Amino acid sequence: MYTIPQLQEAFATYAQQHRFHKAPQELYDPINYILDLGGKHMRPVLALMACNLFTDKVDSSLPVAYGVELFHNFSLMHDDIMDQAPLRRGKPSVHTKYDENTAILSGDAMLIYAYHYISQVPEQYLAKFIKIFNRTAIGVCEGQQMDINFETATEVQIAEYIKMIELKTAVLLQGAMEMAALLGGATEEAAWQIGEFGRCMGIAFQLQDDYLDTYGDPEKFGKRVGGDIIQNKKTFLVLQALKTATPTIQHALNDWMSTRVPVEEEDNKINAVRAIFDRLDIPLAIKKEMDLYKQKAIDALSAIEVDEGRKIMLSAFLNKIMNREH
Repeated sequence: MYTIPQLQEAFATYAQQHRFHKAPQELYDPINYILDLGGKHMRPVLALMACNLFTDKVDSSLPVAYGVELFHNFSLMHDDIMDQAPLRRGKPSVHTKYDENTAILSGDAMLIYAYHYISQVPEQYLAKFIKIFNRTAIGVCEGQQMDINFETATEVQIAEYIKMIELKTAVLLQGAMEMAALLGGATEEAAWQIGEFGRCMGIAFQLQDDYLDTYGDPEKFGKRVGGDIIQNKKTFLVLQALKTATPTIQHALNDWMSTRVPVEEEDNKINAVRAIFDRLDIPLAIKKEMDLYKQKAIDALSAIEVDEGRKIMLSAFLNKIMNREH
């Protein structure tokens, strides 16, 4: 068994060895730029952990892990264009540093290279992996469209929101872990279960992100707390509040969440909306929802028939990310 730092180092080494030293430079420099911005590398490391659950020979899953990371960053590059986000991980986003046409084209190249690396598997896995990756990629696109639709929707159900974050965030973890597990020698059933672990963990992770955006410690969270409120995002917090509030409070919350306020009034808006959440015990509600999906992830991991000692690292990782403060 490898430790998480060892798997992180293995992935970092592979990624460094496969940097894009190609021409035209204008196409590939933006790819290296976004990959160099850092991030948690949660998806590739979890892929390696899924493989390691079944074998100590994890090198075979490095191309899949890298392909998943390329796809993830491709989606971020295009998301930033759609959102007109000026920053990514505290640095200028690709379309800001270069331009939109460059970000679109470099993102397209990343998507193609994602398939290139996913395809570097033994022949007996190729057709299945392309099927899994196609399912995953389409899911991410569907999730992004749902997120866009929610911006103008007058009413969004909590179940719809959970489905959106499942598609936009969780399915990539699911697909990455399922493919890597198969490379590690997992049965079809075991690979499905580890994929289910990734899917449920991904939903819980995004719910935790929603919570931290409103209730996190600004010094630990790494960005301004309350950003979702300022941007009028229909997060679980908002939807649960609308579901449980009296008509008077619903009206007040809808007023706040349909209004763009001047910069100097943003703190007032954040405090007012957060006060509504507190009054309705929304922090408790979202923590219960997070715990629900955390338990589903634990159940999926428990169902896998491997030595219990090999599951410890994944259990510890789940607990760590669900107790994070940023």
